[in-house]
Amino acid sequence: MAEHLNRDFVLDPPDHERLANLAGPFDAHLRMLELRLGVQIANRGNVFRVTGPAQAAQHADRLIHELWQDTETETLSEPAIHLRLSESGVEQRMAEAVEPQEVVIRVKRGSLRARGENQARYLHAIATHDINFGIGPAGTGKTFLAVASAVEALNSSRVQRIVLVRPAVEAGEKLGFLPGDLSQKVDPYLRPLYDALYEMLGVEKVAKLLERNVIEIAPLAYMRGRTLNDAYVILDEAQNTTVEQMKMFLTRIGFGSTAVVTGDLSQIDLPKAQKSGLRDALDVLKGVDGISFTFFESRDVVRHPLVARIVNAYDARDAATPE
Repeated sequence: MAEHLNRDFVLDPPDHERLANLAGPFDAHLRMLELRLGVQIANRGNVFRVTGPAQAAQHADRLIHELWQDTETETLSEPAIHLRLSESGVEQRMAEAVEPQEVVIRVKRGSLRARGENQARYLHAIATHDINFGIGPAGTGKTFLAVASAVEALNSSRVQRIVLVRPAVEAGEKLGFLPGDLSQKVDPYLRPLYDALYEMLGVEKVAKLLERNVIEIAPLAYMRGRTLNDAYVILDEAQNTTVEQMKMFLTRIGFGSTAVVTGDLSQIDLPKAQKSGLRDALDVLKGVDGISFTFFESRDVVRHPLVARIVNAYDARDAATPE
């Protein structure tokens, strides 16, 4: 483990407006630098202290000074800081040296923390990447933690809306055979997303945000032709997307947006001859900068203990059965 050092410096000249611009709303800009660079940033007025591994602290010191110069002529935003980080190449050079920090999600029901190493890695990845994949069996918290992160981002004004998406494919059923209009047809498929939102925000607030279109819950087909800026977008049950649908979804992401893709490759309900878009994305996007992959296992299941045993039993059967 790298030794942690302190770097102390003063930003001159003292200017309260520029300091507020640098820190961002609720110190969001400084928090982004902390998470992306693996450091801790503390300040009292224009007196700063950066704590972290020597190389990370040095990079943070330099970036803060550069951003301080920018505050003289422009109003900073999270997309602007993201671009500054990307242009500097700092994250790529020090990726192996950065230790994932604990991410605490604050929502109506209180504070949520990761249960286990993979959940901690997942939350840190979501906080530090624009596109994230969470892959693993049911009950590992993939969707729940993604929705919680989205609610926190909305509450802190880091995004302007939440878009929750699901492919309307379940166990070979055809939507045309279901009663009702399109909204009524797809609603049952989106129910798990509603349940997570209700737990985070309460039924009444969710209803109001849905009415104002601050939260949008839609089938994947509705995403075609759109560009989503300043949004938190979650694609759930992604194992049931086609290759074309996955590409279409990932290319909807705009500036200031975060996307989380969740799925379970053991529960694909597509026709046998059709390749899952999630499986294809693992092959195509592996190693692409800015995209994170977190893989969950049966030991990460946080539901009833029997769920983990059930997952293990099916995995063992599938491993013993030839393709």
